[in-house]
Amino acid sequence: MSTDVTIETSSATIILTPTAASKVASLLAQEDRDDLSLRVAVQPGGCSGLRYQLYFDDRIQDGDVTYAFGDVKVVVDKMSVPYLAGASVDFVDTIEKQGFTIDNPNAGGSCACGDSFN
Repeated sequence: MSTDVTIETSSATIILTPTAASKVASLLAQEDRDDLSLRVAVQPGGCSGLRYQLYFDDRIQDGDVTYAFGDVKVVVDKMSVPYLAGASVDFVDTIEKQGFTIDNPNAGGSCACGDSFN
């Protein structure tokens, strides 16, 4: 079974900030695995209709687009690509919040908790 995978190294549709890339690299080092990519997906759910999913994945599916940010690879499935065009993934570590955030110009609105969008 062959897979149709596109690898983008410049003019990325999705952006991983240097802070986020560093955090992902650190987490991957803790896992001690070099076969994992950060998968960013949009799935139905949440109170606004769509929810982001971020997780490590060792699989590549047909139609996946892979973006390279140094040693870190970000994989987006073909259905999520249009929803994430121009989105920026960052990592924040403040007294108020710690974790990955997504700034998405395609989001028309979000719920009060910020966990989903439409």
